[in-house]
Amino acid sequence: MNKNDLISAVAESSGLSKNDASSAVEGVFDAITKSLSNGDEVRLVGFGTFSVAKRKASTGRNPRTGEPMTIKASNQPKFKAGKGLKDSVN
Repeated sequence: MNKNDLISAVAESSGLSKNDASSAVEGVFDAITKSLSNGDEVRLVGFGTFSVAKRKASTGRNPRTGEPMTIKASNQPKFKAGKGLKDSVN
């Protein structure tokens, strides 16, 4: 399922027009993105939790030359599925 499929599914299940469903889906994505960029966690009970993990700087190797290189520290988005989502998949 891609984004357009998701918008169509939301429009069909909620009775909204595709434009309204598109705005709703975009609004959810924007709210999650904004919360994560502020360092907050987004917890959707039964679905899952979006959070930010901090990765430390590390040393790696350039695959072309084999020379050591520094990989800088970064923040990575993470998602942990909730019990309801896990149960519905299994």
